[in-house]
Amino acid sequence: MKNKMKKTWLAFISVVVISFIVLIGVGVEVYQTQPPIPEKVIIKGTGEIVYTKEDIQIGQNVWESIGGMEVGSIWGHGSYVAPDWTADWIHKEAVFMLDTWAKEYNMPYSELDVEKKAALKARLIQDIRTNTFDETTKTISISPERLNAINENITHYTKIFSEGKEEYAIQRGALTDTKKLSQLNAFLFWTSWAASTNRPNEDYTYTSNWPHEPLIDNNITDSSIIWSGLSIVLLLLFIGILTYYYLLNHEKGDLLTKPESDPLENMKLLPSQKAVLKYFLIICFLIALQVVLGILTVHYTVEGQSFFGFELSQYLPYSITRTWHTQLAVFWIAATWLATGLFLAPMISGKEIKNHILGINFLFIALLVIVLGSMFGEWLGVHQFLDLTTNFFFGHQGYEYMDLGRFWQILLGVGLVLWVFMVSQHILFAIRKNDNSKSLLIILLISVMAIGMFFFSGLMYGENSSLPVINYWRWWLVHLWVEGFFEVFATVVIAYIFSQLKIISAKTAGRVSVASATIFLAGGILGTLHHLYFSGTPVKAIALGATFSALEVVPLTLMGFEIRENWSHLKSTPWMQKYKWPIFFFIAVAFWNFLGAGVFGFIINPPIALYYIQGLNTTAVHAHTALFGVYGMLGMGFILICLRFYSDRVWEESKLKKAFWALNIGLIAMVVLSLLPIGIIQAYTSITKGYSFARESELLYSPTIQTLKWMRMIGDIIFSVGIFYFCWFTVSETIYNLKRKSI
Repeated sequence: MKNKMKKTWLAFISVVVISFIVLIGVGVEVYQTQPPIPEKVIIKGTGEIVYTKEDIQIGQNVWESIGGMEVGSIWGHGSYVAPDWTADWIHKEAVFMLDTWAKEYNMPYSELDVEKKAALKARLIQDIRTNTFDETTKTISISPERLNAINENITHYTKIFSEGKEEYAIQRGALTDTKKLSQLNAFLFWTSWAASTNRPNEDYTYTSNWPHEPLIDNNITDSSIIWSGLSIVLLLLFIGILTYYYLLNHEKGDLLTKPESDPLENMKLLPSQKAVLKYFLIICFLIALQVVLGILTVHYTVEGQSFFGFELSQYLPYSITRTWHTQLAVFWIAATWLATGLFLAPMISGKEIKNHILGINFLFIALLVIVLGSMFGEWLGVHQFLDLTTNFFFGHQGYEYMDLGRFWQILLGVGLVLWVFMVSQHILFAIRKNDNSKSLLIILLISVMAIGMFFFSGLMYGENSSLPVINYWRWWLVHLWVEGFFEVFATVVIAYIFSQLKIISAKTAGRVSVASATIFLAGGILGTLHHLYFSGTPVKAIALGATFSALEVVPLTLMGFEIRENWSHLKSTPWMQKYKWPIFFFIAVAFWNFLGAGVFGFIINPPIALYYIQGLNTTAVHAHTALFGVYGMLGMGFILICLRFYSDRVWEESKLKKAFWALNIGLIAMVVLSLLPIGIIQAYTSITKGYSFARESELLYSPTIQTLKWMRMIGDIIFSVGIFYFCWFTVSETIYNLKRKSI
């Protein structure tokens, strides 16, 4: 058995080490092959300067300050209401140039015959796709005709950002500084130049021909098609292999005789564990606030600047409500992980460690300061009360899921280091005294340390870093931190709890946890690259991202076994009924892991799919069902399992029953009645017409899609009822335990 455990650990270490070597290697290539930011953009023939490097870089900072990815998107990354500025710029530039040239025939381009259209299109492709970047002078040269198109775009976007546009949910006066508007346009031009210009000695652009734009022959590349096909083949192959392995080697609890009563029934909780209770109150507040902000955010998709007639955008614009909505999701889910770790740590060691309560209270205050401080800073930044450098450190960084200013980011990192130190002390003490649980405790320690360490990947870029570099490190944080090591931590925590309840043995729990972590990370680490297919990254990102992200889906196909196993735990002994609702939430996690992360994730996963649907509502389908369906439900399950240990009193199950079913039914309704149908309509438009058409207001404000947007209200109301009942139960139970003199 020891030999088998050694092999499992060897597999885990090999997967992690090799995967990170490859991922870092791709990162080096990202730095080396990223689209160049020129020293100057000049006009052919005259040498007149249009933009400088400083204009482009400051323009990126300006874009970040108004909300960045929370106002439309760049290269498909961002929000869904306003256009993708890259795709929109390219299309408008192309149409203007074609219509200008078509004046030679005294009619618009769209009315020309096929032969004349082909001739003008070839001329356009030659002008736009030819790479004119000079390595010696570090300049890009553009034709006078293209300059006219750029000037037309400048007029268009200046009006949008200064005067606002309801269909894009951009408020009046979002940006009024003339110089900043000019610099913003410089940045938008550069993103479109990178997406429409061929790489040196290649026939595809810096973004692998994304976005789909027929006017300049931006079509899907051969490599995207090939690696998509291969990823599907590998998915099917490894599903078969893993299923066979699971059925052959699945542990059946070492034939443990289930105890007749709850082994933890008489567990004496320590003072530090009672100190964790207040976390559950603030978590419920954050959940409720996130839902309210979600309601405001989605309402902006039907009434772009107002809330039932009241011009809310002047106080809380869409960019702010969406920022807070997505950021609070990460905050409250992360807070449940922190609270669970702080609660379980003394249970693991069986002792109180000096100053542990002080650390818990300090982290609680720090959490409040970071949440409120970062939100206020983001509000100040978006309203242009901060200069650009101050905005970077204290305001709005502009990148989805990590919008908070760098100062708040560092402060959160310091808090995580303290959390790691506190929890690790208990785990290390337990490792030294407990041989049976050693593997389980070691993998738990690794996951705890990884949560603390990998958060700092979000600090690896600076104020003036380029977009490809920022996106590379951003997905280290969002994908590896949340989808990778949070997943491992959750798996180990659940295994540990079941081992303490004597439902499975500690050795089995350790073996299964290490094996599960190996399988998750085998696809998960290099699967990070599937977010970077079209982000100014090398083709290698498509090859590796498609291949390994397909492997991420493999274990999710076996979630039916996990549901059955959790259900069997619940039915194993009568006393397990007291843990019914935490287990129900863990069952929901398995269901949404399969549907939200697995099915809906794989819909947008292969390059051939993501090429057309990146940044459409199909992405929102995956985001909601995976982030809340998996991590939200998991966080709620953690809260309930902790609360269950505080007292043996009979719970008022009606609230939890309503919460559980309303949350799940509401989430399904939200997706099926609204997000998924809208995403399908957008996908069809993107494939048949071009990506920019799928993001334009003409489509998104069409009667059909407007109806579908209002249909979302059904799911949202049901879901909100679930949140209400969950928070009601949690707050009531927490206050009850806080009032008790002894626990």
